[in-house]
Amino acid sequence: MPNINLKIIIAEPSAIIRGGLELQLKRMVGFRCQIVEVSGFDSLPESLRINRPDVLIVNPDMIGGVALATLKEESGSHSMKCIALVYSLFEHVRMRAYDEQINIYDSVDEIRHKLERLNTEELVRTEEAEEQQMLSTREKEIVVCVVKGMTNREIAESLFLSTHTVITHRRNIARKLQIHSASGLTIYAIVNKLVELSDIKVEKDG
Repeated sequence: MPNINLKIIIAEPSAIIRGGLELQLKRMVGFRCQIVEVSGFDSLPESLRINRPDVLIVNPDMIGGVALATLKEESGSHSMKCIALVYSLFEHVRMRAYDEQINIYDSVDEIRHKLERLNTEELVRTEEAEEQQMLSTREKEIVVCVVKGMTNREIAESLFLSTHTVITHRRNIARKLQIHSASGLTIYAIVNKLVELSDIKVEKDG
């Protein structure tokens, strides 16, 4: 199995903890980690902009009240995973913004499992996003019919399908696009040039 390549920034004031964590990360089986250490918040945004890491492991006390979303926006690292490096229990509400937590007492295996889980979730999200863009030719035809206001029965007769097959296609379309209304499909169809806006107006006027 090939190694997972990760670019990681460790943002932590303690040189001992930064160095110890870097050593453990580089020892992990199945990962090839490129590590950048940051000792203070002042240099963190610039380091994020320059390095564009896959993962930020940060001591929450270092960033204080700065929101992670703001940090991602200002640095351009929108897809970066954020892991809280904790010494003790933090307020639950504060931890919600993070994708994961690493405790300084975690073993190497525990850290590896957490990174594997985050990487797997990211792959699943990527695959789902790609799937959403991949409607079959038949599904596109059905979207156009729905946008034109046709019933399932009318669509079935028009495309020489059974009503059951049309319903199955519509479920697959809703799952792929995460769109569950005719108005939503109309917007999708226009944006993706499946229909012209003028055609829809003609249909409504008629």
